[in-house]
Amino acid sequence: MTEKNLLNSEISRRKFLGLSLGVAAGTSILGKYALVPPSAPTAEPSGASEYYPPTSFDREVYTMCEMCVWRCGVIAKVKDGKVVKLDGNPNHPHSRGMLCPRGQAGIATLYDPDRLKYPLIRKGARGEGKWVRAGWDDALDYVASRMLEIKERYGPEAMIFSTTHNLIQTQFENLLKAYGSPNYGTQRSLCFNAMITSNLLTYGMEEPGRSYEGVRYIILTGRNLLDAISNSESQDLVAAISRGAKLAVLDPRFTKTAAKADVWLPVKPGTDLAFYLGVLNVIVTEKLYDEAFVAENTVGFDELAVTVAQYSPEWAASKCEIPADTIRRVARDFAAAAPHAFAHPGWRTSNFINSFQTSRAVAILNALVGNWNQPGGFFAAAGEGGGIELGSVPQPPYPRVSAIRLDGVPWKYPLVPLKLGVFQEIRDNILTGKPYQAHGWFIYRQNPMNSLPERRKTIEAFSKMDFIVTTDISMNDTAWFSDVVLPEASYLERYDPLAVMGNTVFIRQPAVEPHGESKSGLWIFKELGKRLGLADFFQYEDEEDYIRQQIAPLGISLEALKAKGFYTAPSDPAAEGETAFTFNTPSGKIELASETLRKSGFPAVPVWDPPDPNAADEFYLLSGKMAQHTQFATHNNQLLHERRPDNPMWIHPKPAARRGLKDGDEAWVESAGGRVKVTVHVTERIRADSVYMAPGFGHVSKGLTTAYGEGVSDSDLHLTFTEPVSGSQALSQTCVTVTKA
Repeated sequence: MTEKNLLNSEISRRKFLGLSLGVAAGTSILGKYALVPPSAPTAEPSGASEYYPPTSFDREVYTMCEMCVWRCGVIAKVKDGKVVKLDGNPNHPHSRGMLCPRGQAGIATLYDPDRLKYPLIRKGARGEGKWVRAGWDDALDYVASRMLEIKERYGPEAMIFSTTHNLIQTQFENLLKAYGSPNYGTQRSLCFNAMITSNLLTYGMEEPGRSYEGVRYIILTGRNLLDAISNSESQDLVAAISRGAKLAVLDPRFTKTAAKADVWLPVKPGTDLAFYLGVLNVIVTEKLYDEAFVAENTVGFDELAVTVAQYSPEWAASKCEIPADTIRRVARDFAAAAPHAFAHPGWRTSNFINSFQTSRAVAILNALVGNWNQPGGFFAAAGEGGGIELGSVPQPPYPRVSAIRLDGVPWKYPLVPLKLGVFQEIRDNILTGKPYQAHGWFIYRQNPMNSLPERRKTIEAFSKMDFIVTTDISMNDTAWFSDVVLPEASYLERYDPLAVMGNTVFIRQPAVEPHGESKSGLWIFKELGKRLGLADFFQYEDEEDYIRQQIAPLGISLEALKAKGFYTAPSDPAAEGETAFTFNTPSGKIELASETLRKSGFPAVPVWDPPDPNAADEFYLLSGKMAQHTQFATHNNQLLHERRPDNPMWIHPKPAARRGLKDGDEAWVESAGGRVKVTVHVTERIRADSVYMAPGFGHVSKGLTTAYGEGVSDSDLHLTFTEPVSGSQALSQTCVTVTKA
């Protein structure tokens, strides 16, 4: 999309500016500086496809990738002061010597000509693109003064803080807690709230680990591991398939993962729950479950058995449109392969209002076949943050917070963990001003302008803010509508807090000097904390001192850690070979029936919860990941843009023909939230009642010269539906009409 295609979205520049009437920032500061563009051309290499790395290097730096949240180990190869090659670290369990396309393209992010080089302060209307360059002292002084003004006038709760999942998240949370705000927005409710909440209520843990070694049968529910690459797990899946493991993929789209499956189950959107209720019916009524395991390690089986007895495969087939015989075959084959079998917990499953119940049904299915602590089954994963005990930076206690949260946790969503929250509810309550009005927003490594559904609402919410500050490496759409933009050093230019995986600790360290005047998050938070009167919460001299305090209990030097990239502590012999089951639930067992759910007014066991039907002329709007991009963050990367420059909409040949659409034609796509013009891709790889658009395109920031206006944004179409138990955003519940342009 050029000024490209912006009119295709029917959110014109005039409309953006009409919603952006905030007062231009800091008159006294602005007078010191001249207007500048958000970025300026640079002679540094962009990572274009014609560039080939040398075969010898001055040095190799062990660090970690941040092109997605998987955080693979990376070896950055440096020559003449520049990173010229990235390889996977064979000693890191997430990379094992390999990187995905995004990880390989990290150099193009590092040397993106649109990288932010220095702090910027808005001069003019929000979204107008008028900025002045500021020094760090002036920029941080101004940010602190505005945050303190909001705190004094309205209370600390009037300031929202939001970020994505990252290694410095603990220090970001340290800033918001020290400031005294309860309002914390993460991307989790847009991704995996339903999965985590259901696992907590079933197993007492967020997400079980999966053992692919020895697995014989895998069911994936909307989890496209071979396209939306989670490096090590994608490697594990490919290896399991090559060893003969059977794979069933439940997905309305024929994805790359479905292409490798033994059976593709093109489920009707929103009815994954019906499929699993039918599978549970077969497992229970035919007594295919592990009776000994269920009797010893679960509670609530009798109630579950009575409930699922009504959901026969024929009943399920009438809802999910998977034949009853196929449902029986999948259930029987899965049970026959058990305990060396698992149904993957997924991340977003059906993405409907009933997603929590679907995730509960998946968790219960795994419990019934007794796959815990079995090869090819589930185990209690320590994950990141488990194992090694790191040292901590001293700090005083946080101030007491009395204000309720804007996202409704726990007063509206009592079962949602505080650290997950309900991000979209924050945005909606900014618009209503209830239970109180927010006035400021601190956004770190996040892009709510693109990630939240109904972009018009997000723009309107921004217009209600007195002050918005964004910290990122580039001028993303959220930064474009901010008052101050602080440039962070990229993952190849900075230290972050250490990552712990089991009994091993890994370091992210700079491979080259930061671009322009960009700084690490550790430096930014410390300097801002001093100006906010919170210096006692950031008691480290610099980034290296912070890490030295972390590794103090380990008896190792920072120099040794940097040289090797990791440190493995001696394992605890007493813990080796442990097989005892520990489930942190009220009963101490796997809860097939949950009294916690019952007491909160929800069904104790999964029951059918039908999705709203689509009208005869409507399609379910599906979204999903791809190998070439990560969420909303990589579309300005020139290497990745070459491979996936836009996002044509998938549509099945039959409804396409009825609308006179051929492959490559343009169509208007409209929901109750907006209207966009998009190129169509006619394919039999999707159900006839659904269309699909890859997320993350349609950027409106002119500070992204590669991504600006390319493709369309699904956030202009998706509506806001919040699942009532977990607070998960139900993106796919949005229905759209399609007409030829």
